[in-house]
Amino acid sequence: MRKFNPRDLGCAILLLTTACTSKPAAPAAPTAPAFTPVDYSQEASWLCRPGHEDNCTADFTTTIISPSGKTKIEKWQAASDPKIDCFYIYPTISADNQPNSDLVPGEKEEIAVARQQIGRFASVCRLFVPMYRQSTVATMVGQFKSENTAMRVADVEAAWAYYLAHDNNGRGVLLIGHSQGAGMVHRLVSDQIDGKPAASVILSAMMIGGAVRVPEGKDVGGDFKSFPLCHSASQLHCAITYSSFRDTAPPDKTTRFGKPRDGLVAACTNPAALGGGSGPLHAYMPTDFYAPPWHVIAHTKPQLPWVKGKTITTPYVSLPGLLSAACKRNEFATYLGIALHAKPKSARATDIPGDIEGDKTTRGEWGLHIDDMLLPQGNLIEIVGAQAAAYQAERPTSP
Repeated sequence: MRKFNPRDLGCAILLLTTACTSKPAAPAAPTAPAFTPVDYSQEASWLCRPGHEDNCTADFTTTIISPSGKTKIEKWQAASDPKIDCFYIYPTISADNQPNSDLVPGEKEEIAVARQQIGRFASVCRLFVPMYRQSTVATMVGQFKSENTAMRVADVEAAWAYYLAHDNNGRGVLLIGHSQGAGMVHRLVSDQIDGKPAASVILSAMMIGGAVRVPEGKDVGGDFKSFPLCHSASQLHCAITYSSFRDTAPPDKTTRFGKPRDGLVAACTNPAALGGGSGPLHAYMPTDFYAPPWHVIAHTKPQLPWVKGKTITTPYVSLPGLLSAACKRNEFATYLGIALHAKPKSARATDIPGDIEGDKTTRGEWGLHIDDMLLPQGNLIEIVGAQAAAYQAERPTSP
Protein backbone atom coordinates (compact mmCIF):
# COMPACT_ATOMS: atom_id res chain seq x y z
CA MET A 1 0.00 0.00 0.00
CA ARG A 2 1.41 3.40 -0.90
CA LYS A 3 2.19 5.96 1.77
CA PHE A 4 -0.87 7.35 3.53
CA ASN A 5 -1.80 10.87 2.50
CA PRO A 6 -4.68 12.43 4.46
CA ARG A 7 -5.81 14.42 1.43
CA ASP A 8 -6.18 11.30 -0.69
CA LEU A 9 -8.15 9.61 2.06
CA GLY A 10 -10.19 12.73 2.60
CA CYS A 11 -11.41 12.70 -0.99
CA ALA A 12 -12.62 9.15 -0.58
CA ILE A 13 -14.20 9.78 2.83
CA LEU A 14 -16.19 12.62 1.29
CA LEU A 15 -17.46 10.22 -1.34
CA LEU A 16 -18.35 7.49 1.14
CA THR A 17 -20.14 9.70 3.65
CA THR A 18 -22.14 11.77 1.20
CA ALA A 19 -22.58 9.93 -2.09
CA CYS A 20 -24.72 7.25 -0.49
CA THR A 21 -26.94 9.87 1.13
CA SER A 22 -27.91 11.65 -2.08
CA LYS A 23 -30.21 10.35 -4.78
CA PRO A 24 -29.44 11.43 -8.34
CA ALA A 25 -32.23 13.12 -10.25
CA ALA A 26 -31.94 10.66 -13.12
CA PRO A 27 -30.34 7.34 -12.08
CA ALA A 28 -28.01 5.88 -14.66
CA ALA A 29 -28.39 2.34 -15.90
CA PRO A 30 -26.86 -0.16 -13.44
CA THR A 31 -23.24 -0.91 -14.20
CA ALA A 32 -22.15 -2.73 -11.04
CA PRO A 33 -21.41 -6.42 -11.48
CA ALA A 34 -23.76 -8.99 -9.98
CA PHE A 35 -22.94 -10.14 -6.48
CA THR A 36 -24.01 -12.94 -4.18
CA PRO A 37 -26.32 -11.78 -1.36
CA VAL A 38 -25.11 -12.32 2.19
CA ASP A 39 -27.07 -14.84 4.28
CA TYR A 40 -27.61 -13.09 7.59
CA SER A 41 -29.16 -16.20 9.11
CA GLN A 42 -25.56 -17.40 9.42
CA GLU A 43 -23.68 -16.41 12.56
CA ALA A 44 -20.52 -15.75 10.54
CA SER A 45 -22.29 -12.91 8.72
CA TRP A 46 -22.37 -10.92 11.95
CA LEU A 47 -19.41 -9.37 13.70
CA CYS A 48 -21.48 -9.32 16.90
CA ARG A 49 -24.99 -10.36 17.92
CA PRO A 50 -26.56 -11.81 21.07
CA GLY A 51 -24.83 -15.11 21.88
CA HIS A 52 -21.94 -14.11 19.63
CA GLU A 53 -20.49 -11.03 21.36
CA ASP A 54 -16.80 -11.95 21.64
CA ASN A 55 -15.70 -9.67 18.80
CA CYS A 56 -17.20 -6.68 20.62
CA THR A 57 -16.29 -7.77 24.14
CA ALA A 58 -13.25 -6.22 25.80
CA ASP A 59 -12.01 -4.86 29.08
CA PHE A 60 -13.51 -1.37 29.35
CA THR A 61 -12.07 -0.62 32.79
CA THR A 62 -11.15 3.06 32.91
CA THR A 63 -8.77 5.19 34.95
CA ILE A 64 -10.46 8.47 35.90
CA ILE A 65 -7.83 11.22 36.15
CA SER A 66 -8.67 14.43 38.00
CA PRO A 67 -6.99 17.78 37.16
CA SER A 68 -4.76 17.32 40.21
CA GLY A 69 -3.52 14.00 38.89
CA LYS A 70 -5.41 11.84 41.37
CA THR A 71 -6.70 8.61 39.86
CA LYS A 72 -9.46 6.14 40.53
CA ILE A 73 -10.65 3.05 38.72
CA GLU A 74 -14.06 2.85 37.06
CA LYS A 75 -15.28 -0.70 36.46
CA TRP A 76 -17.58 -1.60 33.59
CA GLN A 77 -20.19 -4.32 33.22
CA ALA A 78 -22.47 -5.36 30.37
CA ALA A 79 -26.20 -5.29 31.07
CA SER A 80 -27.54 -8.73 31.93
CA ASP A 81 -30.94 -8.20 30.30
CA PRO A 82 -31.00 -4.99 28.23
CA LYS A 83 -34.44 -3.99 26.99
CA ILE A 84 -33.27 -2.31 23.79
CA ASP A 85 -30.94 -3.05 20.89
CA CYS A 86 -28.09 -1.23 19.15
CA PHE A 87 -27.63 -1.80 15.41
CA TYR A 88 -24.19 -0.48 14.51
CA ILE A 89 -22.37 0.01 11.20
CA TYR A 90 -18.61 0.42 11.53
CA PRO A 91 -16.52 3.02 9.65
CA THR A 92 -13.99 2.52 6.86
CA ILE A 93 -11.38 0.25 8.44
CA SER A 94 -10.83 -2.86 6.29
CA ALA A 95 -7.23 -3.45 5.21
CA ASP A 96 -8.25 -6.03 2.58
CA ASN A 97 -6.31 -5.46 -0.63
CA GLN A 98 -9.36 -5.21 -2.89
CA PRO A 99 -12.05 -2.61 -3.68
CA ASN A 100 -14.67 -4.05 -1.30
CA SER A 101 -13.86 -5.97 1.85
CA ASP A 102 -14.56 -9.63 2.36
CA LEU A 103 -16.76 -10.86 5.21
CA VAL A 104 -13.92 -12.07 7.43
CA PRO A 105 -13.30 -9.65 10.32
CA GLY A 106 -9.75 -8.48 10.97
CA GLU A 107 -8.55 -8.38 14.58
CA LYS A 108 -6.82 -5.03 14.02
CA GLU A 109 -9.55 -3.61 11.80
CA GLU A 110 -13.27 -4.43 12.17
CA ILE A 111 -12.94 -6.07 15.58
CA ALA A 112 -10.73 -3.33 17.04
CA VAL A 113 -12.91 -0.46 15.87
CA ALA A 114 -16.15 -2.16 16.97
CA ARG A 115 -14.76 -2.70 20.44
CA GLN A 116 -13.73 0.94 20.76
CA GLN A 117 -16.83 2.49 19.24
CA ILE A 118 -19.75 0.26 20.26
CA GLY A 119 -18.52 -2.30 22.80
CA ARG A 120 -19.16 -0.06 25.81
CA PHE A 121 -22.80 0.37 24.68
CA ALA A 122 -23.43 -3.21 25.83
CA SER A 123 -24.10 -1.64 29.23
CA VAL A 124 -27.44 -0.42 27.82
CA CYS A 125 -28.31 -2.54 24.77
CA ARG A 126 -27.92 -5.82 22.92
CA LEU A 127 -25.38 -5.42 20.12
CA PHE A 128 -26.09 -6.22 16.48
CA VAL A 129 -23.12 -5.55 14.20
CA PRO A 130 -23.38 -6.99 10.68
CA MET A 131 -20.36 -7.62 8.52
CA TYR A 132 -20.71 -5.80 5.21
CA ARG A 133 -18.59 -5.53 2.10
CA GLN A 134 -17.47 -1.97 2.70
CA SER A 135 -15.22 0.14 0.54
CA THR A 136 -11.73 -0.57 1.84
CA VAL A 137 -8.86 1.67 2.94
CA ALA A 138 -7.00 0.51 -0.20
CA THR A 139 -9.77 1.94 -2.36
CA MET A 140 -9.77 5.14 -0.35
CA VAL A 141 -6.05 5.79 -0.86
CA GLY A 142 -6.37 5.24 -4.60
CA GLN A 143 -5.14 1.68 -5.16
CA PHE A 144 -8.46 0.88 -6.83
CA LYS A 145 -10.46 3.24 -9.01
CA SER A 146 -13.89 2.16 -7.88
CA GLU A 147 -15.84 -0.15 -5.63
CA ASN A 148 -19.27 -1.74 -5.67
CA THR A 149 -21.48 0.72 -3.81
CA ALA A 150 -24.63 -1.28 -4.56
CA MET A 151 -23.16 -4.32 -2.84
CA ARG A 152 -22.37 -2.65 0.46
CA VAL A 153 -25.75 -0.90 0.50
CA ALA A 154 -27.51 -4.21 -0.20
CA ASP A 155 -25.57 -5.90 2.61
CA VAL A 156 -26.65 -3.36 5.23
CA GLU A 157 -30.25 -3.40 4.04
CA ALA A 158 -30.33 -7.21 4.12
CA ALA A 159 -28.88 -7.29 7.64
CA TRP A 160 -31.47 -4.74 8.80
CA ALA A 161 -34.31 -6.69 7.18
CA TYR A 162 -33.13 -9.90 8.87
CA TYR A 163 -32.88 -8.15 12.24
CA LEU A 164 -36.41 -6.73 11.95
CA ALA A 165 -37.88 -10.08 10.91
CA HIS A 166 -36.10 -12.31 13.43
CA ASP A 167 -34.77 -10.28 16.37
CA ASN A 168 -36.63 -7.03 16.92
CA ASN A 169 -40.07 -8.18 18.14
CA GLY A 170 -41.10 -4.62 18.92
CA ARG A 171 -37.97 -3.74 20.91
CA GLY A 172 -36.60 -0.21 20.72
CA VAL A 173 -33.47 -0.02 18.60
CA LEU A 174 -30.69 2.52 18.23
CA LEU A 175 -29.18 2.89 14.76
CA ILE A 176 -25.60 4.11 14.92
CA GLY A 177 -22.82 4.45 12.38
CA HIS A 178 -19.60 6.40 11.99
CA SER A 179 -18.04 7.80 8.80
CA GLN A 180 -18.80 5.27 6.02
CA GLY A 181 -21.08 3.63 8.57
CA ALA A 182 -22.90 6.95 9.04
CA GLY A 183 -23.52 7.06 5.30
CA MET A 184 -24.95 3.54 5.43
CA VAL A 185 -27.28 4.46 8.32
CA HIS A 186 -28.34 7.61 6.43
CA ARG A 187 -29.25 5.50 3.41
CA LEU A 188 -31.13 3.05 5.64
CA VAL A 189 -33.17 5.83 7.27
CA SER A 190 -33.89 7.46 3.91
CA ASP A 191 -34.99 4.28 2.13
CA GLN A 192 -36.33 2.00 4.86
CA ILE A 193 -37.40 4.11 7.84
CA ASP A 194 -38.35 7.74 7.12
CA GLY A 195 -42.15 7.84 6.94
CA LYS A 196 -42.41 4.06 7.18
CA PRO A 197 -43.68 1.71 9.94
CA ALA A 198 -40.14 0.78 11.00
CA ALA A 199 -39.67 4.33 12.34
CA SER A 200 -41.87 3.43 15.32
CA VAL A 201 -39.19 1.20 16.89
CA ILE A 202 -36.27 3.60 16.33
CA LEU A 203 -34.99 5.28 19.48
CA SER A 204 -32.73 7.49 17.39
CA ALA A 205 -30.44 7.26 14.39
CA MET A 206 -26.92 8.45 15.19
CA MET A 207 -25.09 9.39 11.99
CA ILE A 208 -21.74 10.45 13.38
CA GLY A 209 -19.02 11.92 11.21
CA GLY A 210 -21.51 12.09 8.34
CA ALA A 211 -24.06 14.69 7.30
CA VAL A 212 -27.80 15.18 7.65
CA ARG A 213 -28.86 18.30 5.80
CA VAL A 214 -31.88 20.42 6.67
CA PRO A 215 -33.35 23.74 5.57
CA GLU A 216 -31.95 26.75 7.40
CA GLY A 217 -33.53 26.95 10.88
CA LYS A 218 -35.43 23.66 10.50
CA ASP A 219 -34.93 20.20 11.92
CA VAL A 220 -36.72 18.24 9.21
CA GLY A 221 -37.57 18.57 5.52
CA GLY A 222 -34.17 18.25 3.91
CA ASP A 223 -32.60 14.80 3.62
CA PHE A 224 -35.49 13.34 5.63
CA LYS A 225 -39.13 14.31 5.28
CA SER A 226 -40.50 13.18 8.64
CA PHE A 227 -37.51 12.14 10.75
CA PRO A 228 -36.45 15.21 12.77
CA LEU A 229 -33.31 16.09 14.67
CA CYS A 230 -33.17 15.18 18.38
CA HIS A 231 -33.47 18.08 20.83
CA SER A 232 -33.63 16.17 24.13
CA ALA A 233 -32.44 12.86 25.52
CA SER A 234 -36.01 11.64 26.00
CA GLN A 235 -37.10 12.44 22.42
CA LEU A 236 -37.66 9.38 20.24
CA HIS A 237 -37.65 8.64 16.49
CA CYS A 238 -35.10 11.36 15.71
CA ALA A 239 -31.57 11.92 14.39
CA ILE A 240 -28.26 12.79 16.05
CA THR A 241 -25.43 13.96 13.81
CA TYR A 242 -22.22 15.98 14.08
CA SER A 243 -18.59 16.19 12.97
CA SER A 244 -15.95 17.19 15.51
CA PHE A 245 -13.36 19.97 15.11
CA ARG A 246 -11.13 21.70 17.62
CA ASP A 247 -12.27 25.21 18.51
CA THR A 248 -8.73 26.28 17.69
CA ALA A 249 -8.81 24.58 14.27
CA PRO A 250 -12.32 24.97 12.82
CA PRO A 251 -13.28 23.78 9.33
CA ASP A 252 -11.63 25.66 6.50
CA LYS A 253 -12.19 25.65 2.74
CA THR A 254 -10.70 22.14 2.50
CA THR A 255 -13.12 20.62 5.01
CA ARG A 256 -14.56 17.20 4.28
CA PHE A 257 -17.44 17.49 6.73
CA GLY A 258 -20.39 19.65 7.62
CA LYS A 259 -20.59 21.59 4.34
CA PRO A 260 -23.86 23.06 3.01
CA ARG A 261 -25.26 21.66 -0.22
CA ASP A 262 -28.22 22.25 -2.53
CA GLY A 263 -29.53 25.12 -0.42
CA LEU A 264 -29.46 23.00 2.75
CA VAL A 265 -27.18 23.26 5.78
CA ALA A 266 -25.52 20.38 7.62
CA ALA A 267 -27.15 19.70 10.96
CA CYS A 268 -25.33 19.51 14.29
CA THR A 269 -26.82 17.97 17.41
CA ASN A 270 -24.55 18.26 20.44
CA PRO A 271 -24.52 15.02 22.51
CA ALA A 272 -23.39 17.06 25.52
CA ALA A 273 -26.35 19.48 25.23
CA LEU A 274 -29.07 18.31 22.85
CA GLY A 275 -31.23 21.27 23.83
CA GLY A 276 -28.56 23.71 22.65
CA GLY A 277 -25.55 25.53 23.99
CA SER A 278 -22.36 24.08 25.43
CA GLY A 279 -21.95 21.03 27.64
CA PRO A 280 -19.19 18.93 29.23
CA LEU A 281 -17.98 15.91 27.30
CA HIS A 282 -17.76 12.51 28.96
CA ALA A 283 -14.95 11.07 26.87
CA TYR A 284 -13.44 7.60 27.01
CA MET A 285 -10.03 7.53 25.34
CA PRO A 286 -7.95 4.39 24.68
CA THR A 287 -4.87 4.53 26.90
CA ASP A 288 -2.73 3.43 23.93
CA PHE A 289 -4.53 5.57 21.39
CA TYR A 290 -2.26 4.71 18.47
CA ALA A 291 -2.68 0.95 18.77
CA PRO A 292 -5.19 -0.67 16.34
CA PRO A 293 -7.40 0.45 14.76
CA TRP A 294 -5.93 3.95 14.41
CA HIS A 295 -2.34 2.81 13.87
CA VAL A 296 -2.94 2.84 10.10
CA ILE A 297 -3.44 6.59 9.87
CA ALA A 298 -1.77 7.92 13.00
CA HIS A 299 1.27 5.67 13.36
CA THR A 300 3.80 8.53 13.49
CA LYS A 301 2.37 10.14 16.61
CA PRO A 302 3.97 9.78 20.07
CA GLN A 303 1.88 8.40 22.89
CA LEU A 304 0.48 11.04 25.24
CA PRO A 305 1.54 11.00 28.90
CA TRP A 306 -1.92 10.87 30.49
CA VAL A 307 -0.71 11.75 33.98
CA LYS A 308 2.68 12.70 35.39
CA GLY A 309 4.56 10.17 37.46
CA LYS A 310 2.05 7.35 37.13
CA THR A 311 1.67 4.37 34.84
CA ILE A 312 -1.85 3.77 33.55
CA THR A 313 -2.65 0.05 33.55
CA THR A 314 -6.28 0.19 32.41
CA PRO A 315 -7.18 0.11 28.68
CA TYR A 316 -9.12 3.40 28.88
CA VAL A 317 -8.77 6.81 30.52
CA SER A 318 -11.25 9.58 31.21
CA LEU A 319 -10.38 13.18 32.13
CA PRO A 320 -13.44 14.90 33.61
CA GLY A 321 -13.62 18.63 33.08
CA LEU A 322 -11.05 18.71 30.29
CA LEU A 323 -13.44 18.95 27.32
CA SER A 324 -16.68 20.62 26.35
CA ALA A 325 -18.61 20.86 23.09
CA ALA A 326 -20.95 23.25 21.33
CA CYS A 327 -22.45 23.25 17.84
CA LYS A 328 -20.94 26.04 15.76
CA ARG A 329 -20.95 27.34 12.23
CA ASN A 330 -18.54 29.32 10.09
CA GLU A 331 -18.48 30.22 6.41
CA PHE A 332 -17.40 26.72 5.46
CA ALA A 333 -19.37 24.28 7.62
CA THR A 334 -21.51 23.45 10.63
CA TYR A 335 -19.57 21.46 13.21
CA LEU A 336 -19.23 20.31 16.81
CA GLY A 337 -16.61 22.61 18.33
CA ILE A 338 -14.40 20.88 20.91
CA ALA A 339 -12.94 23.15 23.59
CA LEU A 340 -10.06 22.22 25.92
CA HIS A 341 -10.15 23.49 29.52
CA ALA A 342 -6.65 22.60 30.67
CA LYS A 343 -4.40 24.34 33.14
CA PRO A 344 -0.84 24.63 31.81
CA LYS A 345 0.70 23.11 34.95
CA SER A 346 -1.88 20.39 35.37
CA ALA A 347 -0.59 17.01 36.49
CA ARG A 348 -2.67 15.29 33.83
CA ALA A 349 -2.68 15.58 30.05
CA THR A 350 -3.58 19.01 28.71
CA ASP A 351 -4.40 17.84 25.18
CA ILE A 352 -5.96 14.89 23.37
CA PRO A 353 -4.80 12.76 20.43
CA GLY A 354 -6.77 12.13 17.27
CA ASP A 355 -5.75 14.73 14.68
CA ILE A 356 -5.12 13.24 11.24
CA GLU A 357 -1.98 14.91 9.96
CA GLY A 358 0.38 14.04 7.13
CA ASP A 359 3.15 16.09 5.54
CA LYS A 360 1.25 19.23 6.53
CA THR A 361 -1.53 19.93 8.96
CA THR A 362 -4.99 18.88 7.88
CA ARG A 363 -6.86 19.92 11.01
CA GLY A 364 -9.21 22.25 9.14
CA GLU A 365 -9.92 19.51 6.61
CA TRP A 366 -10.35 16.45 8.82
CA GLY A 367 -10.95 17.86 12.28
CA LEU A 368 -11.14 15.25 15.03
CA HIS A 369 -12.85 12.72 12.78
CA ILE A 370 -11.41 9.61 14.40
CA ASP A 371 -12.40 10.97 17.83
CA ASP A 372 -16.04 11.52 16.81
CA MET A 373 -17.39 8.60 18.84
CA LEU A 374 -14.80 8.63 21.62
CA LEU A 375 -15.09 12.23 22.84
CA PRO A 376 -18.83 12.09 23.70
CA GLN A 377 -19.10 8.32 24.25
CA GLY A 378 -20.33 8.64 27.83
CA ASN A 379 -22.84 11.30 26.72
CA LEU A 380 -24.12 9.09 23.92
CA ILE A 381 -24.61 6.13 26.26
CA GLU A 382 -26.51 8.36 28.69
CA ILE A 383 -28.76 9.50 25.82
CA VAL A 384 -29.46 5.90 24.84
CA GLY A 385 -30.37 5.09 28.44
CA ALA A 386 -32.82 8.01 28.57
CA GLN A 387 -34.33 7.08 25.21
CA ALA A 388 -34.70 3.47 26.35
CA ALA A 389 -36.66 4.65 29.40
CA ALA A 390 -38.84 6.87 27.20
CA TYR A 391 -39.50 3.98 24.82
CA GLN A 392 -40.48 1.66 27.66
CA ALA A 393 -42.85 4.33 28.98
CA GLU A 394 -44.36 4.71 25.50
CA ARG A 395 -44.66 0.94 25.06
CA PRO A 396 -44.85 -0.63 28.52
CA THR A 397 -45.67 -4.06 27.04
CA SER A 398 -42.72 -4.14 24.65
CA PRO A 399 -40.16 -6.96 25.19
